[in-house]
Amino acid sequence: MQLIIFWLIIFVLSLFVLIKASDYFTGSAENIGINFGIPAFIVGVTIVAVGTSLPELITSIIAVFNNSSEIVVANVVGSNIANIFLVLAVAAIIGKKLKIDYNLVNVDLPLLIGSAFLLLLCVWDGKFTWLEGLLCIGAFLIYLFYSISISKPTNKEKRDIVEEVKKDAKLHTGEEKVTWKTWGILILSIFFIYIGARYTIESVIALSEILDIGKQVIAVSAVALGTSLPEFVVTISAARRGNPEMAVGNVLGSNIFNALIVMGVPSLFSGLIIPQDILLFSLPVMIIATLMYYFVTQDKQITKWEGWMLIIFYVLFIGKIFSIF
Repeated sequence: MQLIIFWLIIFVLSLFVLIKASDYFTGSAENIGINFGIPAFIVGVTIVAVGTSLPELITSIIAVFNNSSEIVVANVVGSNIANIFLVLAVAAIIGKKLKIDYNLVNVDLPLLIGSAFLLLLCVWDGKFTWLEGLLCIGAFLIYLFYSISISKPTNKEKRDIVEEVKKDAKLHTGEEKVTWKTWGILILSIFFIYIGARYTIESVIALSEILDIGKQVIAVSAVALGTSLPEFVVTISAARRGNPEMAVGNVLGSNIFNALIVMGVPSLFSGLIIPQDILLFSLPVMIIATLMYYFVTQDKQITKWEGWMLIIFYVLFIGKIFSIF
C-alpha cells in the first residue's frame, strides 16, 4: 500500500511539473515570437497549439524510449475523448451557450473527422509504423498551411492580437520585452517538461505493475486527463471571456494535433504497439466523440444542455474503462 501511495504522489507531482513547465514554455515562446516580429496568427497556430499539446507529445516520446509505446495511442485517444466530452462540455456549461460565427463546416470539421478516421485506419492492424507516422505528419502540415493561408486579419485585428498575446506572455514570464530572463525561463521550462514527462511515464509503468492493470488503462484515463489540462485552462478561459470561437477551435486544433503529430512523431523512433482493448473500446468511443462534435456544432452553437450530455458520456466512458479492464 505504501508503494502505491508513493507512486501516486510521484505521478501527481510529475504531472503537475509537466503541465506548469508547458505553461511557462508557451508564455515565453509567445513573447519571443511576437518580439521577433513573427505574425501573431502564425504564433497562435504554431507555438500556442504546440504548447498546449506539449504534455501529450513529450510523454508519448518518453513512453517509446521506455518500451511502453502502448501508452502513446492510449494517451492520444484518451486526450481526444477528454477534450470533447469534458473540456468542450465544461466550456459550454460555463459559457451557457457557445455561439460560433466562424464557418467550420467547409474545411475544419471535415479535417477533424478525417484525422480521426486516418488514425483509425492506420492502427486497425494493431501497429503503427514510421511510414504511417510520416503520412500523419504530412497531413498535419497540410492542415497547418491551410490555417496560415486563411489567417489574414486586418491591420487592426493584427494589432489587437499582438497586444493580447503580449499581455498573455507577460502574465507567464513577468516581462514584456525579451530579456535573458525570458530565454532562461524558456530553457528551464524545456528541462522541466522532460523531467515531468519522464517521471509521469515511470510512475504509470510502476503503478500498472503494482495494480496488475494495463499501462494503457492508466494512460487513457489519468494521463490523458492530466495532459489535457492545458487545453482545459485555455478553453475555459476563452469561454469565460466570451470568445467561443477560441474555445471551440482550441479543442478542434488540439484533437487534430494529437491524432496526427502526437501519434506521428513518436513512431519515427519506434513502431507503436496498439493494444486490443484500445482498438475494441476506446478508439470507437473517440470516433463517436468526434462525430458528436460534428453534429453539435452544425447549428453554430453549443448549449449548456449539450454540454451536460457530453459530460454524461465522459463519466460513462471512465466507468466502463475500469469495469471492463
